[in-house]
Amino acid sequence: MKALILVGGFGTRLRPLTLSVPKPLVEFANKPMILHQIEALKAVGVTEVVLAINYQPEVMLNFLKEFETKLGITITCSQETEPLGTAGPLALARDKLVDESGEPFFVLNSDVISEYPFKEMIEFHKAHGGEASIMVTKVDEPSKYGVVVMEESTGQVDKFVEKPKLFVGNKINAGIYLLNSSVLDRIELRPTSIEKEVFPKIAAEKKLYAMVLPGFWMDIGQPRDYITGLRLYLDSLRKKASPKLATGPNVVGNVLVHETAKIGEGCLIGPDVAIGPGCVVESGVRLSRCTVMRGVRIKKHACISSSIIGWHSTVGQWARVENMTILGEDVHVCDEIYSNGGVVLPHKEIKSSILKPEIVM
Repeated sequence: MKALILVGGFGTRLRPLTLSVPKPLVEFANKPMILHQIEALKAVGVTEVVLAINYQPEVMLNFLKEFETKLGITITCSQETEPLGTAGPLALARDKLVDESGEPFFVLNSDVISEYPFKEMIEFHKAHGGEASIMVTKVDEPSKYGVVVMEESTGQVDKFVEKPKLFVGNKINAGIYLLNSSVLDRIELRPTSIEKEVFPKIAAEKKLYAMVLPGFWMDIGQPRDYITGLRLYLDSLRKKASPKLATGPNVVGNVLVHETAKIGEGCLIGPDVAIGPGCVVESGVRLSRCTVMRGVRIKKHACISSSIIGWHSTVGQWARVENMTILGEDVHVCDEIYSNGGVVLPHKEIKSSILKPEIVM
């Protein structure tokens, strides 16, 4: 089987992290976002993954080469010279996706984190015999999204309603598809949307089916959702009684600590924290709802919450970093500084407090 991952653009919503690496390579729970997807695809027998990309393909491929051999899976790029939306890239990668086996192929939005129930999706797709399957997820505020209206018992999709004013349902497109190769005959090589142009036509022919995604789902393409996604992901590890979760007197709730990280005495870590490789957390530090990336040093008695600390940054003694502060790579926050929602570009030194959310160039 094959899979196409829609990597797309510049990752502007996750800046300043994406100023250092392409968005799919930004770690989520101590693993590059895209690897969560590739490993799950490999587990259900996918042998080839195509990345639809229009930005820095060489950086992506160089990074993923080592995982090709480790996972035993082929990873190639299909590069667009102009943004082609969410359907155009399928037409562009047509020759890579179609083979004589006639098997359906997966299409994934690279920002989506979930438990990836691909095995169940394959069974669902075979059972309904339609042309395309999409995953949908239930949301509390459907009016912010495009809602999928479907027949509950069979999953057959009736129509799509964009940002409905009146309640028509609470299921939205989760960005995970399984498509027969015949779907490619419906797509022209031009900028076009699979959600707005392709799926409604298949639905009108009664050949589109939706499966409700079990477990959690999050689009982690922006900081607030990234932090929420981490909580949901760690919670799912807890439900599976995963041995990856840290334990100990200084751990509260769900926490991931890389084996090479060092944690000092008297710290309080958690809930919902990921600490990356080579990090040093000195004594008396308090961390909650945050991600601390590779090579970061957090000095004594610093307090970090609801924030992302980029690679090789330093947070000074007694500093307080909170309210969706995002530090880019190699940022140095001096002792006793307070950051209330600062977004700090790479290689900066912060010598005075950031009292309200702002971008520090």
